[in-house]
Amino acid sequence: MIGYSPSETARLSGFSLDTLRYYEKIGLLSGVGRTSGGRRVFTDDDLGWLGLFRCLRDTGMPIAQMCRYAELAREGEHTARERQELLERHAERVEEQMALLRRQYDHLRDKIRYYQGVAEGVRAR
Repeated sequence: MIGYSPSETARLSGFSLDTLRYYEKIGLLSGVGRTSGGRRVFTDDDLGWLGLFRCLRDTGMPIAQMCRYAELAREGEHTARERQELLERHAERVEEQMALLRRQYDHLRDKIRYYQGVAEGVRAR
C-alpha cells in the first residue's frame, strides 16, 4: 500500500488541505489512515474517491448528494441500483446545464460577430 501525505494528496487531487479535512469531517471521505504520530495518510483508494468527488463537484452535484452516494457505496453492492439512479439523475441535470451553456455560448458568439462587423465598418470609413 502506498501512502500519501495530506500535502501530496492535495496536490494530486486538486483539493485544498482544508477541503480534504472538511470531506473527512463530514464523512464524505472515510477511513483515512493515520501514522503512529496521528498524521493522516491517504491511499490510492482515497485518491480514487477524490477523483470521483472532483467530477461530481465540478459538475455541480450538491454535497448532500455526494455524501449520500458515498454512504450507499460503503453499504455495499446491494445499493448499486440506487447509486446508478442517483448518478443518472445528476447526469440529466448536467446535460440540461450543458444545453443551456451551449445556447448562451452561441448567443455570446453572435454578439462578438456583431461587434466584429461594427469594428470593421468603423475601420473602413
